[in-house]
Amino acid sequence: MDRSWRANRAVVAASVAAISLALAAPASAQETFKLGVVTFLSGPAADSFGVPARNGAQFVIDQLNKGAAPSPYEKVGFGGMKVEPVIIDENGGATKQVQELRNLYQRDNVDVVLGYIGSGDCLAVAPIAEELKKMLVLMDCGTPRIFEESKYNYVFRTAAHATMDNVGLIRYMKAKNIKMETLSAINQDYAWGQDSWADFVAAAQQLYPNVKLQTDLLPKFGAGQYGTEISALVGAGSDVVYSSLWGGDLQAFILQSAPRGLPKRSQLVFSAADHVLPPLGDKMPDGTIIGARGAYGLMSQKSPLNDWLFKGYEAANGVYPVQAAYRMTQAILGLKAAVEKAMGKNGGKKPSTDELVAAMTGLEWHIARRAHSDEACRRPSGDPADRLQPHQIQSGPEAGRSGGYPVLRRRMRQSSAGREVARLDQGRHAGRRSNLDSASAQ
Repeated sequence: MDRSWRANRAVVAASVAAISLALAAPASAQETFKLGVVTFLSGPAADSFGVPARNGAQFVIDQLNKGAAPSPYEKVGFGGMKVEPVIIDENGGATKQVQELRNLYQRDNVDVVLGYIGSGDCLAVAPIAEELKKMLVLMDCGTPRIFEESKYNYVFRTAAHATMDNVGLIRYMKAKNIKMETLSAINQDYAWGQDSWADFVAAAQQLYPNVKLQTDLLPKFGAGQYGTEISALVGAGSDVVYSSLWGGDLQAFILQSAPRGLPKRSQLVFSAADHVLPPLGDKMPDGTIIGARGAYGLMSQKSPLNDWLFKGYEAANGVYPVQAAYRMTQAILGLKAAVEKAMGKNGGKKPSTDELVAAMTGLEWHIARRAHSDEACRRPSGDPADRLQPHQIQSGPEAGRSGGYPVLRRRMRQSSAGREVARLDQGRHAGRRSNLDSASAQ
């Protein structure tokens, strides 16, 4: 009996030791990183934005899993772990997305959820991820309110928001001597459209202090038909017509407004329009000021990373990548950098959620649209007055003017609003006060 007890104790000890070694062992090649990816696969936002985002995710994940990405991302997958995507359609509204997010974490057991284009969706899912203590990476949505109205530990956004976009647009217009004594607008009636318009007006009042606001239109998201609105804008005859319309709504507005003569009557200024250039082609009116929300697509700068994405995506999909694919790539590469940073600190094991959060906070990583690193935590100046929220990336906006489509790529590459972003004091708070640097032509 004594020998039997000693034998059993030896077996137990050996089992405990084996478990301890397994827990301490580095992540194996068989282990996977399960990644929830959310983007529009149906509805008016799918064709020009949601599907390119999905295609970008598929291209990048496939390249990473093959170990085919360029330096510094040549390691297979995330730290040697193959990335297993679970792709979900963002269409259906915020209530549906909240349930889908819960399903991804609780049913599909994903390690991280990454995605979201709609500002309303981002505002709805962010507090749920925080409640569940699960990591969420917002790759696109433009409302500044994500981190201005709440403080999150588990939520990150790896793209610039609308305040940066619209300040950059105004500075570009001023640098190019665009006349704007009168201003009208058409924006979608939800967080993105409302916030974009408010930020554009706030910035305009700094550099165009005498501008007169005329027609202000807010059709619903997905309206599709803009005859009444176009009549109002043509009748107003403003120097500038501003819009943050995007996706199918923007395509429809452009196609419907051109025959009515709006582009010849007013200077069109679109804050997020690069993604509709491939489907519209030469139907984009000459002289339109186009924002890309970053140096994406035709506005991207040459670098090994950008060449890899631009050429590889174009070969795989038969069309060059635009904003959505770049933003998806930016988010995935940032997450990869965070995973591998965490693994470098924990002995090579698959990181826990809290280890990932710690690694992602304040992270710097190389991205395809720049030849240098960007920052997720702090402004380049390091001045506390310039500090953004801890989990919000800082990056510069880009804008250009369209010309004849055959030379559009060359012209767009040559005219950008900038590699610098005006400093914003308190963002949209306190009447969206802005401390703007002097505009400079790029």
